[in-house]
Amino acid sequence: MLSVKGLYTEYPNDRGQIVKAAQNVTFDVPEGKLFTLLGPSGCGKTTTLRSIAGLERPRQGEISVSGQVVYSERTGVFVAPNKRNFGMVFQSYAIWPHMTVFQNAAFPLEVGRARLSRKQIEERVTRVLNAVDLGQYAGRDATKLSGGQQQRLALARALVMEPKLLLLDEPLSNLDAKLRERMRFELKRLQRELRLTTIYVTHDQSEALALSHEIAVMSEGQIIQVGSPRDIYERPRNKFVADFVGSTNFVDGSVLAVEEGAARYRVTTEIGELSVTSAETLRRGDPVVLSVRPEDVELSDEPWREREPGLNYVDGRVDQKVFLGEYVDFQVKVRDRLLLARAHPSLRTPIGEAVHVRINPAKCIAIAENAAQLKAA
Repeated sequence: MLSVKGLYTEYPNDRGQIVKAAQNVTFDVPEGKLFTLLGPSGCGKTTTLRSIAGLERPRQGEISVSGQVVYSERTGVFVAPNKRNFGMVFQSYAIWPHMTVFQNAAFPLEVGRARLSRKQIEERVTRVLNAVDLGQYAGRDATKLSGGQQQRLALARALVMEPKLLLLDEPLSNLDAKLRERMRFELKRLQRELRLTTIYVTHDQSEALALSHEIAVMSEGQIIQVGSPRDIYERPRNKFVADFVGSTNFVDGSVLAVEEGAARYRVTTEIGELSVTSAETLRRGDPVVLSVRPEDVELSDEPWREREPGLNYVDGRVDQKVFLGEYVDFQVKVRDRLLLARAHPSLRTPIGEAVHVRINPAKCIAIAENAAQLKAA
């Protein structure tokens, strides 16, 4: 549905230096899917979104929607933003304070190029307001809505144009934590029910994991990895992705041998010899960094009754722990290395006491040193 090929977008900063905001950005989004551009501030995600919207003119590349080219440096095509039929919601909802909820939602239809009758406008606006659960507030002053309701109104105003593509730039960032969490479910419901092809920009990893069909992690103007939320979280291809998306333990090591089975290796590390998994082809002697998520560091205050073949077992001692209600974060000292582990509150091993660690090799992701050195901007 959306195809972005070889996109380069650059602009001068306040000091006249050229900022390389998007560098060879390439991805495809199927119809009806939500695709997220995720990364820290300054990584190029908003510039990429604005380039798709037509608010920035790239230096090079091609953007097409449903087979129609809206930008191509090669052929000189540049379709103006108001002719692309894309809906866009920014961080600031830009609600018109002197208008009612209905008038705010109807405004794009009244000033648009399409000549719609009053009845057609009323039918379309009513349908969209009902879809975002604001139908009962149609006559209310827009400024009397809550933050979450204003966010939904901004979304309704984008949807009323029946856009080919919905572009969302940090739309939940102005909401408090609990409301933001509720709105994630609301956005996901709307996106799936209406089958909206959506590009979503955020720096919030949990938001990206919760909403997306696919995620592109960006750093320094480049896409570092594209994959499903589970792929990005469980199988990071480099240290930047592993570090930026969630919490993880990094353990330095060196490949000892290739084990039998798909992508399995034996690695010597600062906490002992471990069986690990890697998406890359590694050779004996290759330096690697292991990424192990805290929830994958299994703990027991008693020695494991049965040691399953192929799993990793090491012993440690509780250095610190923090009770967080639904789980407890442990710092476990294994040899001279501290590992972060996340366990059920039923585990009550005191600080200073021995604890036994088990890690599944499938959750021990080995990243080659050249990939591990990738850093954020």
